[in-house]
Amino acid sequence: MIITVAAFKGGVGKSTTALHLATYLQNTADTLLVDGDLNRSALDWSNRGCLPFKVADEKQGIVLAKLYENIVIDTPARPDPDELKTIARGCDLLVIPTTPDAIALAATMQMVEALKQFKTNYRILLTLIPPNPNKAGEDARAALLKAGLPVFKSGIRRLAVFQRAALEGVPVNAVKDSYAQIAWRCYAEVGKEILENSK
Repeated sequence: MIITVAAFKGGVGKSTTALHLATYLQNTADTLLVDGDLNRSALDWSNRGCLPFKVADEKQGIVLAKLYENIVIDTPARPDPDELKTIARGCDLLVIPTTPDAIALAATMQMVEALKQFKTNYRILLTLIPPNPNKAGEDARAALLKAGLPVFKSGIRRLAVFQRAALEGVPVNAVKDSYAQIAWRCYAEVGKEILENSK
């Protein structure tokens, strides 16, 4: 299964999402994370510590792909039309992370519009959802569903433990912190949803 994570806006948790989906999928079968992001966030993350799966850049990824059952691809922010075409056609599922603010949601709508010409299986993932009583996450989900767009049932909460995980170079479920399991559960729910829908 090839899962690509892409967004028209930076800072929406794209690399964090790719990395944690790869962590989840590694529990089911050998998984490769291809870091196609120009910032090399996933490679930096893996260099700082230890990840439970292989991380490679695009060139290595082409060579290694055939050895893995699952491949997760982290892409450059704001792909141009040609890149978007390649991204859309080269995966089983395109995950579009977005924060629940107006600017990120507008960029997500632009991306969805651009994807219409390629019959792509995509799903929107709400990330960095602020804690209650802030209703931004619920409002954003309602707006996306009202627009008839496919949205993951679960979303990713805004938790500082994700930054700690990046600094330590491990997935969030390997951080010793009381919020680590709450953070991990967010991505585990998304992973479960992906596997259930791929059957």
